[in-house]
Amino acid sequence: MDHPLTSPEPGAGLAPTPTVREIFSGFLGLGLISFGGALPLARRALVEQRRWLSAEDFTDLLGLCQFLPGGNVINLSVAMGMRFRGLPGALAGLLGLIAGPSLVVIGLGVLYEHTQNDPHVRHLFAGLAAAASGLLISMAIKILLPLRNKPLAALIAALGFVAIAILRLPLLPTMLVLTPLSIYLAARSAR
Repeated sequence: MDHPLTSPEPGAGLAPTPTVREIFSGFLGLGLISFGGALPLARRALVEQRRWLSAEDFTDLLGLCQFLPGGNVINLSVAMGMRFRGLPGALAGLLGLIAGPSLVVIGLGVLYEHTQNDPHVRHLFAGLAAAASGLLISMAIKILLPLRNKPLAALIAALGFVAIAILRLPLLPTMLVLTPLSIYLAARSAR
């Protein structure tokens, strides 16, 4: 398996290596259409539409990005850009992801200031929250699919879910326990 930051092998069913401009425009489009639910759309764009990553590579890279501090999709834009075009690609991915949404958020903030007490606006936000929840569940299922052939990886994912979502344990201690455990199990299964 490739390292998450190395380029895929030619002929692996993936698209050619994207240019800096393509990285910028890809993440600009993603940033403009993905308010409140960027991760499901990022997977769809990077794996299914643009074919820059395989489903397994996306899951591996996302795992790395989730471990790093900061937003997952922001980390993903930097990692994708770095993977394909080094520092210029990382900057293009980051700027592409945040430029459009930053302008939209400023505009929406001004608009919301004037309409926040309108009941229609409150209902709109309730509907948007439900749609974002559906997208998140869909993305979680798609990310779990590559793990069906890796029972140890699925076990670590399940332990993480139980620890954080059910037992409400803090993220940092959970990661400090599960990360070395997952590395140990992966090393043993590779032998």
